[in-house]
Formats: sequence, C-alpha cells, structure tokens
Amino acid sequence: MNLRHEWKHEMNDADIVLLRPRLRAVMMPDKNGTDGRYQIRSLYFDNAKDKVLLEKINGVKCREKFRIRYYNGDTSRIQLEKKSRFDGLGKKQSVLLTKEEAQAAADGDWEWMRTSTKELVQEFYAKIHSQGLRPKTIVDYTREAYVYGPGNVRVTFDSDIRTGLGCTDFLNPGCITVPAGSGTAVLEVKWDAFLPDIIRDAVRLPGRRAASFSKYQVCRIYG
Repeated sequence: MNLRHEWKHEMNDADIVLLRPRLRAVMMPDKNGTDGRYQIRSLYFDNAKDKVLLEKINGVKCREKFRIRYYNGDTSRIQLEKKSRFDGLGKKQSVLLTKEEAQAAADGDWEWMRTSTKELVQEFYAKIHSQGLRPKTIVDYTREAYVYGPGNVRVTFDSDIRTGLGCTDFLNPGCITVPAGSGTAVLEVKWDAFLPDIIRDAVRLPGRRAASFSKYQVCRIYG
C-alpha cells in the first residue's frame, strides 16, 4: 500500500452532529457495517519500556506499531496489522490470522510464527524478540466511515473509545472495557495524492486544527 496523507482532529459529540450531514451530502457511507458504522477491537503490542507509547508522545517522525484487529465481533476474519508513520505520511500493512494464531499471540505463544510463510508475521516475530514486544492492552471503539473516489479519500469518526485496562484476552467477548476519557472522539481524514476542496471544506471545524491523536495513547493512560 502507498503512503497516504492523514489529518486527525479531536472532537466531541456536537462536532459529529455538525459534520455528519455535510459528509453524507458529498460522500458515501463505507459499505462495511450498517450505514457505515461498525465496531473495532484491537490488541496493541509494546515492550516493557513502552517504546511505542513514548515514540508517539515524543513525536518521533518515523515510527511503527503492531496490532491484531477484528470487526463487529467477527473472529472468523482477524488481521495482524503494522501501522507505520514517515514524517506525517502513513502506511498500513496487514495479513490474515486464524483464530488460533491470534489467540496464541495474545497468550504470548510465538512458536507458530517461526515457520510462517507470511512476511509480516515473520517481521513481527523478529521484533517480538529484538524489541521485546508483548500484548499490552485492548482498544475498542465505534467507527463511522465515509468514502470519496477522487483522491481515494476516507473520512472516519471514531467514538466510544474504550480501554481493556491492561486486559489482553481480546477474543473473549466478556472481557470488560471501560471508557477512555470523557466522551473523546476523533476525526480522521486520509487521502492519496490530493484532497479535493469539497472534502476539505466539509470537514472544516471552527477553532479546530489537525493534531496528533492516538487511541492507543489515550487508552494507556488507564492501564
């Protein structure tokens, strides 16, 4: 996947109410989920020195993080993802895992990765050993997504962000998560070579500027 531009804005419920009709007037809801809305659960990895967290807090320009993710509680399709940042540009790589592989990773069983033929799994296995990556915490949230063809634009609202308080049993639907902060939501705008003016105008909010925001960082405050 090519490097993509990305804006993020921290928001509140009133902002979402304001922006939703603007976006629906010019964009299409994502075909996934119901009217573009779906649930996401991720398990993030970090090491004992919180390398991933501290690089985000300190604004390191080139950084990466690994997570395992599935959607709408459907454990028949689980992805290992690597999210990379290069001086403001983003890139995401992903491969499918079986439920058994994902559970093993959450349990700290890495042996199956050693013989995997998937390059991203091999890289993850190498960095588990070289960097000491371990399961850190669950991050849950609701996503509302819109797409626009020119520029390959994707706009999302992520709300009801919840943390597993250090819980890593992310395939267990009974794993308790709690709100991370007081009603924090985030707007993300992603595009390829150009961002059409019609989208730029639609997402503009008075007094809001693009800012660094990490759901993982917010959730780590609590565990």
